[in-house]
Amino acid sequence: MPIQTAATDSFTVAGETYSSRLLVGTGKYRDMGETRRAVEASGAEIVTIAVRRTNIGQTPGEPNILEVLPPERYTILPNTAGCFDAETAIRACRLARELLDGHNLCKLEVLGDEKTLFPDMVATLQATEVLVKDGFDVMVYTNDDPIMAKRLEELGCVAVMPLAAPIGSGLGIRNRLNILTIVENAQVPILVDAGVGTASDAAVAMELGCDGVLMNTAIAAAKDPVLMASAMRKAIEAGHEAFLAGRMAPKRFASASSPLEGLFF
Repeated sequence: MPIQTAATDSFTVAGETYSSRLLVGTGKYRDMGETRRAVEASGAEIVTIAVRRTNIGQTPGEPNILEVLPPERYTILPNTAGCFDAETAIRACRLARELLDGHNLCKLEVLGDEKTLFPDMVATLQATEVLVKDGFDVMVYTNDDPIMAKRLEELGCVAVMPLAAPIGSGLGIRNRLNILTIVENAQVPILVDAGVGTASDAAVAMELGCDGVLMNTAIAAAKDPVLMASAMRKAIEAGHEAFLAGRMAPKRFASASSPLEGLFF
């Protein structure tokens, strides 16, 4: 039997199968050239783009990010970053679908306030219901509440994306047990979204059994974004392989690597 590894593994969202479990954003880079190089180094197949902040065709005559990240090569995941109410988020998704020729996949985030950027869950639920009924495949940003994650799944989201920590904070996974509970109870892909700071954070998310990780600032704000993108790619693969392998049970006391039984002297 062949050994299952991250390289031979895949996950499915909205009926499409992907070999890379790393999803990346496109904000905060120095220029589009650096964006392209970092995305290539990450190995990501799904790239998320903020509809309200990035030109994907709504502003003719200005640089279009789809020129460096073509939809023929990447699955474009338009997101509603910067939306603080359900109506604005719904409008952003509909605009993206129009600009992307009927593309139904979207990442929904409805923020509660500008300081914490935590999700407004009441507004998120409202927007989710409308978008699902409108035929969108919704990947939804949420807090790390297992009850809320299940509710969003029941509403028809194709993926649930709990935060690890506040957006752009780089604090890593602050509540591993909640993420683990969400994963254990889910029937749709669970992807950690927001708060990753370095490669070890990404590995922890995968070791918990998450289907993937979405990140932006951890790569774009690194001193060398392209090198960090490469590191994140390897961390995702290593963490997922560790999950597949099954870690040893933790023990309180020492256990000799070489057993004492059968010693010759």
